[in-house]
Amino acid sequence: MLFIRKSQERGYADHGWLKSFHSFSFAGYHDPRFMGWGNLRVINEDRVAPGMGFGKHGHRNMEIISYVLSGELAHEDSMGNIKGIPPGDVQRMSAGTGIMHSEFNHAKDQTTHFLQIWIEPNKLEIAPSYEQKTIPTVNKDGKLCLVASPTCEAGSVSISADAKIYAGLFDGEQSADLELDPSRKAYVHLIRGSLQVNNLDLNGGDALLIQDESQLTISNGKSAEVLVFDLSA
Repeated sequence: MLFIRKSQERGYADHGWLKSFHSFSFAGYHDPRFMGWGNLRVINEDRVAPGMGFGKHGHRNMEIISYVLSGELAHEDSMGNIKGIPPGDVQRMSAGTGIMHSEFNHAKDQTTHFLQIWIEPNKLEIAPSYEQKTIPTVNKDGKLCLVASPTCEAGSVSISADAKIYAGLFDGEQSADLELDPSRKAYVHLIRGSLQVNNLDLNGGDALLIQDESQLTISNGKSAEVLVFDLSA
């Protein structure tokens, strides 16, 4: 099964300082058809205005990944981490027994654009932890680069969840294949540009929900940046 969810079908919230698209039900946006996919619970595409951000707030028992697209996200948390997250970095927080953190855009003249991703953990009440890694552009150019996994393989950040996240950049004749386990689910989120996935056309913001499939083929990209999720059913 391959099901396309168009960008404009997502939930949307405009708080002035924050403009956010919600791929799944979140906060004031609720759609019982889209409460998550497998153990993927949230993909929010956020744009934070200069000098603004999320004040200190808490999370518990969730794997939270931030993927910055432009600008820089300033992070501070109750574990003592004070970090800047630039484009090209992947940040992971395991909230576990509980964590407090804040996220701000301290730039005076640049919007910070990033994806906030939540994945349900495979074990509850673990000790909170933090990790951040730079993923070089060359590792994603024309290929699917593993950026998050339960085993840290291929230099990915470690997540306490039965899931893997791949990132790729595709243009022109570049293509990539990924074997899928038909007993699991997969999800493609096209961040920007356009491309084909299993011969289906996607444009920036579109998603492809996948189950009962054994192969994923990405081709015909035009300035495309994409995330692919391998998820528990």
